[in-house]
Amino acid sequence: MPRTVPLLALITAMLVAGCSTGADDQPGASDAITVGVLFPGSLSDDGFMESAYLGYQRAEQTHAGKVTLSKAEQVATADYEAALVRFASNADLVISLGGQTDAAVRLVAPRFPQVKFVEIGGPADGTPLANLALYDPQQAQAAYLAGAASALLSKTKKVGFVGGAELPAIVNAAREFGNGAAAADPAVQVLTPQYVGDFNDVAKAKQSALADYSAGADVLGQIVNLGKKGMAQAAAQERTTLIGGPIPHDCGSDPAYAGFVTTDIGAEIEYAVEHLTANTWKAESVKFGLSAAKPHNDITLCAADPAIQAKLDAIKADVASGKTTTL
Repeated sequence: MPRTVPLLALITAMLVAGCSTGADDQPGASDAITVGVLFPGSLSDDGFMESAYLGYQRAEQTHAGKVTLSKAEQVATADYEAALVRFASNADLVISLGGQTDAAVRLVAPRFPQVKFVEIGGPADGTPLANLALYDPQQAQAAYLAGAASALLSKTKKVGFVGGAELPAIVNAAREFGNGAAAADPAVQVLTPQYVGDFNDVAKAKQSALADYSAGADVLGQIVNLGKKGMAQAAAQERTTLIGGPIPHDCGSDPAYAGFVTTDIGAEIEYAVEHLTANTWKAESVKFGLSAAKPHNDITLCAADPAIQAKLDAIKADVASGKTTTL
């Protein structure tokens, strides 16, 4: 069973143990390999965090009896550092999810030089530290595919993008959404990206989607989590569509979705744990996505015209081959 560490318990334990980096607080006191994972958001957000959690569960099953994983979820920004410190005091590997944790993990990692750290989804141009690896799920690459699909599907020749927060990775994704749309159909207008300010605010995401639909867009791309519920409500209201993801659903389950981008965030947790157990872990930058040895990005259209599907397949092939590169 997964072991969830409540935030209050994390902070309390940290205060009791102190912030010492002495031998007693470092990994290695036992033969068990321990991994702590910081999930800032909800594990059922139908987005980045849930995709990551699916990989957490797979890693737990694959390495049962060899690796002990624990997690903290829905952690407030002000508490990232405390959660990371507590994990680092007892773990061999600490994983943080999302670019919003970048500042905290860069502050904590140097204080625990014997502990390995991984940040998933941080700034694409970030630099690893001596004990900090950076894993890029290439959300911008997935957004490029979503932009291409949106342009090919649009009947109004207007599309838009809604992001949860104006973080570097999300801003890059918005740019690549526009680049993908231009590659698919230069005549399509891409509206100015909207940033909700919260990945999980359903009402605000709906408001942003309605604004784009009112401006003439009929297909939207997105990187929000629970906020997708609001966007789907707006699409149903306006009889328009959006591209879902990063977790694909069955086509037809909700007519608001014209298709789904797949971005397997959890594969990066599996990658980190696998290399930890094999003693091959490195503090390096690793890019996942279509161009990786095992692709972790994809896109599926629901009931698309064969000609549209063929054009999208060609665009995807160019990305996979490296002919087209993204941020």
